[in-house]
Amino acid sequence: MTQNFIRLQNVGVRFTGDMSTDGLIGWLARKRSGVSTPGTYNVEALKDVTIAIEQGERVGLVGLNGAGKSTLLKVMAGIYTPTSGIAESEGHVCPMFEFATGFEMHQTGRDNIRIRGLLLGMTPDEIEAKLPEIEDFTELGEFLAYPVRTYSAGMFIRLAFAVSTSINPEILLIDEVMGAGDLRFANKAKRRMFEFMEQGKILVFSSHNFDLLKSFCARTIWLEKGQIIMDGSTEDVIAKYESSQR
Repeated sequence: MTQNFIRLQNVGVRFTGDMSTDGLIGWLARKRSGVSTPGTYNVEALKDVTIAIEQGERVGLVGLNGAGKSTLLKVMAGIYTPTSGIAESEGHVCPMFEFATGFEMHQTGRDNIRIRGLLLGMTPDEIEAKLPEIEDFTELGEFLAYPVRTYSAGMFIRLAFAVSTSINPEILLIDEVMGAGDLRFANKAKRRMFEFMEQGKILVFSSHNFDLLKSFCARTIWLEKGQIIMDGSTEDVIAKYESSQR
């Protein structure tokens, strides 16, 4: 039986561009680098990151905004290619952070379930068989007949989460997905996540909600300025991280 894994060896990600033509991105790069005049910028989003995540592991990510958590998840998902080092994975990866990706804004929620299912590798027959279950899980009711351009951010999350977790992926990458929506749906999502984890799959979960991290993840990685500060038990890492912010 093939074992799923994610392995990064000395991974670096550098973003480069022209501060004079990149608008807001260029302005932010100047602020971050301390350069006041336009020119070429280099932002090191990840630096020399080495991580091994094996079958059945549940790993949390913590750090301030801009620490590199989202970039790391996108490397793991294959969305970003490292500018240095090696990133490898084995298993069907399902990223839960690009919520607009795969949605046709003028199509209905129900049509978008079918579209997103196809993009996630499901066959038309599989989608139709799972459609009632997915619809029920979203709790969107009549809104599934409305164009998704009318949806709130929380409704997008419900739809994306319901479809993505219905395919039983082997590697699930989550970026604050359960931070939105009402309490009842959050509890449903939590139960589904526990069901997923009990199957021995891989979970990588970035969140500022430490209670959720403690519930889901035995191991947590603390990132700061694109580098790993600490990789250990969730209780120990969160305690050190919270202490550093005082």
